Amino acid sequence: MIGPISRFAFVEGIEPLEVAFWRAALAWFLFGAHALVIRETDIQFRHLPGVVVFGVVCVAVFYGAYQWAVDEGGAALASVLLYTAPAWVALMARGFLGERITPSKFIAIVLTLSGVVLVAQDGQGLAAETRVSLLAIGLGLLSGFAYSRYFIFGKTFLRHYSTPTLFLYALPLGSAVLYPWVNFQQKTVVAWASILIVAVVSTYLAYYAGLRYLEATRAAVVVTIEPVVAALFAWTWWDERFAAFGWVGSALILGSVLLIVVAQQWAQKR
Repeated sequence: MIGPISRFAFVEGIEPLEVAFWRAALAWFLFGAHALVIRETDIQFRHLPGVVVFGVVCVAVFYGAYQWAVDEGGAALASVLLYTAPAWVALMARGFLGERITPSKFIAIVLTLSGVVLVAQDGQGLAAETRVSLLAIGLGLLSGFAYSRYFIFGKTFLRHYSTPTLFLYALPLGSAVLYPWVNFQQKTVVAWASILIVAVVSTYLAYYAGLRYLEATRAAVVVTIEPVVAALFAWTWWDERFAAFGWVGSALILGSVLLIVVAQQWAQKR
């Protein structure tokens, strides 16, 4: 819902980076309060450099690029390109985690790249006022890359700290990086409501409650409905729709995600 909801703020004159800033800043109060309640606020000094990188890449770059991608190319396109993240993970895991690229991962990477090419060839565009542009594709891929870092950093930090503890430090760092780039505007009730929903529901509740109550593998399968839901609401609310190439490309990208998840399930059972 991040993309479709954020567009209500855009219509009210709020720029993408301001929505990204408020998303991080407001969610920080929730995660900070949560960390204080559960009394888990300490981070070891040796982990601080990694947490700083997490805050810059996984908050500032991810939140900013994703909101900008939604504004530039539409919520449906941004959401689909966000799910190039598993392919980025497969590529980076080799260097950062020492994991080999299995045949299933290689196929998933090929499917993802093919899907991106087809989405980029979607000549009809996504909405009446937007068209698929190189900037929209680039921002979507950047958000997918930044999002993929959650998985890389998660294997390191979430073994030592709870989600509220990690975000207690990462979110204000991300907000600070975004702040100089924000052109703050007067906000209507609709704009504030949009921002609050993104910060509270799509960030705090989704990141914490979803990860807490769903097994990791099951969550990975469930979240693949995100682009489907985003496309549905983007079509209903904003008249965004793919042409033939866009639908085929989207199917290839989401198929690559499911392939990676199924392969992981199979490997765990063996």
